[in-house]
Amino acid sequence: MMVKKYFAAMLAITFLATAQLAQAVNLPDFSELAAKSGPAVVNIGTERKASGNSQDDMMGDMFRNLPPGFDKFFDQFGGKRGGKRPQMKQKSLGSGFLVSSDGYIVTNNHVVADADVIRVTLDQSNGKTEAVPAKLVGADEETDLALLKIDTKKPLPFLAFGNSDELKVGEWLLAIGNPFGLDHTVTAGILSAKNRNIHAGPFDNFLQTDASINPGNSGGPLLNMAGQVIGINTAIIASGQGIGFAIPSNMAAKIIDQIKAGKKITRGWIGVSIQDVEENTAKALGLKEATGALVGSVMEGEPASKAGMKDGDIILSVDGKAIKDASALLRTIAAKTPGSKASITVWRDGKTTDLAVTLGERKSSQSADHGDKNQAQKNEGLLGISVRPLTDDERHELKIDNKEGLVIVDVNPDKPAAEADLRPGDVILKANLKPVRTAADLSKIVNDEGAKRGAIMLQISRRGEVYFRTVTLEK
Repeated sequence: MMVKKYFAAMLAITFLATAQLAQAVNLPDFSELAAKSGPAVVNIGTERKASGNSQDDMMGDMFRNLPPGFDKFFDQFGGKRGGKRPQMKQKSLGSGFLVSSDGYIVTNNHVVADADVIRVTLDQSNGKTEAVPAKLVGADEETDLALLKIDTKKPLPFLAFGNSDELKVGEWLLAIGNPFGLDHTVTAGILSAKNRNIHAGPFDNFLQTDASINPGNSGGPLLNMAGQVIGINTAIIASGQGIGFAIPSNMAAKIIDQIKAGKKITRGWIGVSIQDVEENTAKALGLKEATGALVGSVMEGEPASKAGMKDGDIILSVDGKAIKDASALLRTIAAKTPGSKASITVWRDGKTTDLAVTLGERKSSQSADHGDKNQAQKNEGLLGISVRPLTDDERHELKIDNKEGLVIVDVNPDKPAAEADLRPGDVILKANLKPVRTAADLSKIVNDEGAKRGAIMLQISRRGEVYFRTVTLEK
């Protein structure tokens, strides 16, 4: 009896502590926000005609990548084996939200891509729903955004975009959507991070949230506590929990406005290959911190080339806005209008240089022969590689001019070059931005400048692409 009383008392204390904790942390009440914003969120269903020749067509996305042998099952129960199955309709579900009272709806491009039929289910004030046909106004694959339009005889509730740049990590957020077809599901969480690059596309700049997002939430709104859309829910990590991603509203609003106005989606372009700046690269070039975007190569005749940009420049800012990394540069330039001018500050030869670039418009080989190792000259002292000059045929094939370039024949796996991901077949074009034509040229730069700074930056050509690799040298 005493044991039961003890556990009952402890349970009562636990409940009391939990209630006091909830009051102490002052958790927000989302009920008013959900009730006010919910009617502007819609369920989007699509249909696409399928040929009926594969199990993908037969069952749609839900049953893709089935184990070998399952096709026999479908042969027995779904049609004649080896024959053409009846034409089927693939269906999919997603979310969206109204952005105007006259029926414009924002969603993800992947929700409606290749759809033959698009239907939008509206939430009526009387608690009933209404499914209406929708037409695709336009879409942008690179940012995964789409704009739909439905006909309406009365004004519809809609949501307004907020300023995603003003968001702070830790703010409360609300997601509304149709996960697994469960319409108007509301989940809450916080902003976990900003500027996430999940390698989904060229302009990745996602908001990360721990508000529960599942298949079917795609295209739905992510709201701040003022009821403004600050993100469009787009992606999840299937193996994770509480990790969802949304397109920032500031990026989405610009694209949606262009689509709505019937304008072509255009993006700025300067014509360079770029990569992030590593700490050793910054050290090799005398830069105090690893920031900016390193120019791997400048395309001849493109805006950057015309403005005097050079291989090895580090782009630090555009129109006074600091550039943190290569992704930031890509987004910044792409957001500008082709034909406009941009002031770009670069780090070159130990100092900053300003370039005036007139932007263009962005439009969406075999490795070198390893050769005979007996002809290669080693530079084992610091780098740990064997190199030889390029032949005229190799130079022509790789489009390398000026008689420069040393092909790497062998890499010592225990030396710094291997740690920097240098590989046989790579062609070294420059060392610390100085052309190299012979092994002696390379050795001199490595032993003089590299040994002094503790690192050497090599410009290499690999399968027709130009990169920089910074090698930390042994003392």
